[in-house]
Amino acid sequence: MNGAAMYVSMKTDDNMDDDLVTRHAPLVKRIAYHLISRLPPNVQADDLIQAGMIGLLEASRNYDATQGASFETYAGIRIRGAMLDEIRKGDWVPRSVHRRAREMAEAVRKVENLTGRDARDHEIADEMGLELASYHKILQDVSGHRVLSFEDLGIDDGGIGDAFPDGATNPYEGLERADFKKALADAISGLPERERLVLTLYYDEEMNLREIGAVIGVSESRISQIHSQALIRLQARLKNWALRD
Repeated sequence: MNGAAMYVSMKTDDNMDDDLVTRHAPLVKRIAYHLISRLPPNVQADDLIQAGMIGLLEASRNYDATQGASFETYAGIRIRGAMLDEIRKGDWVPRSVHRRAREMAEAVRKVENLTGRDARDHEIADEMGLELASYHKILQDVSGHRVLSFEDLGIDDGGIGDAFPDGATNPYEGLERADFKKALADAISGLPERERLVLTLYYDEEMNLREIGAVIGVSESRISQIHSQALIRLQARLKNWALRD
């Protein structure tokens, strides 16, 4: 079923803003193909588009212009969220990848706590008992995990700075969410310059890995490694926030 058919099959009431859905349907396809370029071949673009259409339909029903964000911004967040939910349902990330990601984050945390500065590749590899080439190979393997990692950190794939209100159930939860966003923003600003640049180009500018490699002057695979390491470093630096009382 394509996106248009999905829309027709789900149109069950008159409260839906047909014009919003029609005008922003291309956004679903654009986001789907932006995500699919980073996912294993078993993840199908059509599945993401169908999930994204559901997100768009929900956005058309729930959008509140008084909150201050444009519909496109709000819809983009909901579309991406629906696609990420679909990816999670497929459980395509092996458990070994999750385990390795956690191990790498823990190694980064230990090195940076000990040295008081950014952990370097060879230091992380040494902490994990690996040769540098093996560490880089694991970074490459973990690269397929990044779309989930960044979302799980509490930030939307559509942009590092997006902070659209998402309906906290009570005032304390709203403050907690805002506090986390600040912690995340601080963690991003404290990344090594190259890692911060890669995240900005990838999430804010929506450039692909090959394009970023051309800008920075390194290979696409190296950009993938830098991207993965940036997310691992964020996981490590935000661990203390997650464990606080």
